Amino acid sequence: MLGTVFLYVDPTADVARIRAKLVEVTTANARWDKRVVLLQVTDHRADALELRCLLSARNAGVAFDLRCDVREAMLDFLRTEMPEALVRGRQRIETAEGAAMVPFTRPSDAAG
Repeated sequence: MLGTVFLYVDPTADVARIRAKLVEVTTANARWDKRVVLLQVTDHRADALELRCLLSARNAGVAFDLRCDVREAMLDFLRTEMPEALVRGRQRIETAEGAAMVPFTRPSDAAG
């Protein structure tokens, strides 16, 4: 029985490092049946890579539990060891050279 875990990471994320952690986490889990563990980049968008983690277990119930264990471990790894790999909304503001920066004001500040 195969199970899938999807992870979404920043396009600059070190996929090889994430793949190595997936193998480490999965092979250490007693629910894994020692047949399949792999990571594929299945989509690329401007804001994220979609990573598909494919895992095998002896039956559907065990596969579900394995998927939950691996997802939790991988998210913990990304949060604590690779926070730069987490998807974030970004905005880059560029000003013309020599342009004055205008301080940010809230509408409530302008109302007086």
